[in-house]
Amino acid sequence: MKILHIDSSIRGEASASRRLSAAIVHAFTRAMPGLEVVRRDLDADPIPHLDSRRLAAVRPDIAGDSATLATDEKGAAALEEFLDADIVVIGAPMYNSTIPSQLKAWIDRIVIAGKTFSYSETGAKGLAGGKKVIIASSRGGLYVPGTPQAAYDFQETYLRAMLGFIGIEDIEIVRAEGLAYGPEQREAAILTALASVSSVVARVGAGVGVREAA
Repeated sequence: MKILHIDSSIRGEASASRRLSAAIVHAFTRAMPGLEVVRRDLDADPIPHLDSRRLAAVRPDIAGDSATLATDEKGAAALEEFLDADIVVIGAPMYNSTIPSQLKAWIDRIVIAGKTFSYSETGAKGLAGGKKVIIASSRGGLYVPGTPQAAYDFQETYLRAMLGFIGIEDIEIVRAEGLAYGPEQREAAILTALASVSSVVARVGAGVGVREAA
C-alpha cells in the first residue's frame, strides 16, 4: 500500500496546510504499519511549469524540434508516483482564491490523456478511479457554501473538478479557514481541523484495511 504526500505551501514551518497534511500522513502510518510513504515537496523541489519546450513530453502526438526540447524527468516521476499511489494526501493552501502555481504545475503532469483520462466519441473518461484523496486545505477567509465569499473559491472546487475529471470520486477535505482573522482564530481553526483527522482517515481507509487511528 502506498501513500503519496504532496505539499505546495511556500510558508515552510508556518504553513497550516503542511501541518494538516503531516498530521494526516502520520495518522495513516500509525493506523497502518508498513505503509509506504512517498513525499513530494513542490516548494523545496518544484516541477517546472509546462511550456513549449516540455509540451511534447506530455503530448507526444505534437511534433517538436528535438533540438529545443527540454527533458521533463520531474514531470515523468510525478506521474509515476501518482499512478503508483493508493492514497494521495495533498497540502493545498488557497492563494488569491485558487491553488499555488506549484500545485498547478504538478496537476499538469498528472492529467494526461492516455494515462489518467481518455477521450472517445462520448467524451472524456477518467482512468484513475479507485484512488483515495485527502486534501489538507487552508484559507485565510471563509469560503464554504453559504458564506459571502463562497463564489471566490477556485481552490477546493478546482481540485474536486480536476480529480473528478480523471475519475477520482473518493475525496475528503480537512479544512482550516478564517486563518487571517487573528492568531486565536487561526489556532482554533487549525485545532478543529486536526481534531477531524482521525475520523477522516478512518473513512478513507475503510476500504483499504486501515484501522481507526487512536
